[in-house]
Parts: sequence; C-alpha cells; structure tokens
Amino acid sequence: MATIPRHKLLTPLPFLLFICLCFNLSLSFHDGEPVKRSGGGEKEDEVTKFQSSERPSRDCDLAMGEWVFDASYPLYEGSCPFLSSQLSCRRNGRPDSDYEKWRWKPRRCSIPRFNALDFLERIRMKRVMLVGDSIMKSQWESLVCLVEAVIPVDRKLVSSNGPCVAFHALDYEASIEFSWAPLLVELREEGEKKRILRLDSIEENAKYWRGVDVLMFDSAHWWTHTGKWSSWDLYMEEGRLFKELNPMVAYEKGLTTWAKWVDMNLDPRTTRVMFRSASARHNRENGWQCYKVEEPLVYLGYSPRAPGQLTVLREVLKKMSFPVYLINVAKMSALRRDGHPSVYTRSRVSQGRMDSRAELGPDCSHWCLPGVPDSWNEMLYFLLL
Repeated sequence: MATIPRHKLLTPLPFLLFICLCFNLSLSFHDGEPVKRSGGGEKEDEVTKFQSSERPSRDCDLAMGEWVFDASYPLYEGSCPFLSSQLSCRRNGRPDSDYEKWRWKPRRCSIPRFNALDFLERIRMKRVMLVGDSIMKSQWESLVCLVEAVIPVDRKLVSSNGPCVAFHALDYEASIEFSWAPLLVELREEGEKKRILRLDSIEENAKYWRGVDVLMFDSAHWWTHTGKWSSWDLYMEEGRLFKELNPMVAYEKGLTTWAKWVDMNLDPRTTRVMFRSASARHNRENGWQCYKVEEPLVYLGYSPRAPGQLTVLREVLKKMSFPVYLINVAKMSALRRDGHPSVYTRSRVSQGRMDSRAELGPDCSHWCLPGVPDSWNEMLYFLLL
C-alpha cells in the first residue's frame, strides 16, 4: 500500500465522521484489552482491577487508532546517553526526522502525554521489568530516556546482573530493568556444542523475574528464525531430543511453559503482568519496504492480517488463571514503515554514502529511537494511571 503525503491528509470533517461511523458499525475488535478467560470468576479485589477480565474503566481500545503528526514530539532528545548506536538513527546520518513526531491516538480515547515525574512517583519503591528480545530492549532504552532527564546526574545509575540490566532512580527507590530472554524458555549449549531449546524449562530465566512489581513480556520474532538464522540446533521436551517441529507448535509449547510459571509463581495482588505482541516487520516478505520511506501509512480502515504468533498468544493467555493484559501493537506498528533504522544503523554514513549494512538490506525489523517504542511506553504509563 502506498503512503499518502501529509499535505493530502486533510479530509472534510463530515466525511471523516461518516467513515468512522461505518467502521464502528461493521468492525468489532478486542485487541489491546485483557484477554477474556474461558472460565473462572470475576476478580473483586481493587488491586487487580487493572488486569481483570473486564475492560479497564477508561474503556479504551489501545490497538485501534491512527498516527497523528505532533510537532511537540519527540519526548526526549536523540542525544540520550542510554540509546544504543544501532537505534540512534539521526546520529547515524538519517537526514529526515519526522519519524520522531508521530503520536499514536486510539480511536475512542486519548493516551495522556508521558509525564516523567508522575511516572516515577507511580513506580516509587517498585521494580518495573521488561523481558524479551532486542525489540523489548529498545523499549527499555526508550523508557529510560523518557525519565532520565528529570533525575540529577548523581541520583541515577545503571547496574547489571547476568542477563539483566537495571536503571535506578535513587530518590524514588525505583528501578526500570530489562531481562534478556528472547524465547522465554531456556536455550543452552550442551554436548558437542549443540544448542538445545528446552521447551519445558524456564527457571534459569524466570529466577530473575521474581519480586518484580510490573512485568512486561514479549517473545515472537526468534521463533520464526530458520536456517542459518535459527538460534538452536535441537528441541528438547520431557527429556526427548528432536530436530523438526512446526514453528507455531514450538511457540505454543514455549508460551505454555511461561504461562504455567506465571500461574504458579506470581500473585496478581502484588504483581501486574502484561504481554506486548510482536511488532511488524517490513522486510523480506514484502520487498524491503522501509527503505527511503518517510511517512506512515494512513489508517483509513487498514487492517493487516493478524500474525500467527498473535493467534497462538491469545489462545495461551485465555487458558491462564493469572490475568495478563495483552498489549497488541501489531496494527499500529504495521503502519510505521517509516520508523525503522533502514540503512542508518551505524555512525558510518558520510558524504551521502550509506553504511555497509546496505549491502545486506535495510533493517526493517527494529525501530529508530526516538520513535515507535515511545508510544508503547505511553501505553504502559496509561495503564499504570
């Protein structure tokens, strides 16, 4: 689908109202809300209303909406010291900057602008942990950059522990942490240097998640890697090794192991749990379509096909006793072909020449920062209000 230049986005108000009415009457979505369980009673404890089987009181479907150009964005400077070089697109020579200025607006409500001081108050004496792959790592970088500027230099620090890194706001006794676990379950290198993906083992990763107040997970992209891109040689389940398995079957088994751990080890009265769906990729399967793209697709009812991982994820969440809030970013990210690093992934762009990654094709999976992951963190902030 071709992009629509911004100067053509102005549409007469009556026509827009008509379009919205038509879609409201014809479509019904449940993305971005707590997944309804197949059984069990309603949660009555006020502490757990946030993630009960009922829609939050703000009655806001976060998944459905549009990107609105907002000149007051981004919410932090691209010079934030916590941004990795891979995602600092402007530092890497990207000549345009409008990709930093799009704000996500759900259809029936508005997400409040991120307020760093208020967010820090809400997580005072708490631990917030993001768990997953490199896309989740970028969301951690975004969240740290959203808050770090309001904290004096001598009142913030970063620590690490195994696969985890933590940003500490000392005056708030709060931490914002990232735990590397792209498959959630355990991946080990064992005899003969074989990489074994243990579909029913998780404790080596999960031991870092205990005692956390707010947990957000993601896991999807790595499960679809094949051939030389695959991260494992063999699967293991119940002590049995095997080589071939449908990726979505493997994904369902891994997620089920995670779900059982959450159900058995976490208390919804003290811990909030969210799962962010996979964000869209705009690369191999559709012709490297993020290259030289400078504007989002306009919504106008565009609804990409739900990825297989999202379908599996929904089914696993439905079977859980612990209420997990599903944040579905599939549709909103599918509109943002302009938000990827493309070829601007290293600080080696000079004299109009692209960096060496151009030979491999643009990076149309990760996201520039500031950029799309900032909106995911505004959703997190909204859910903590």
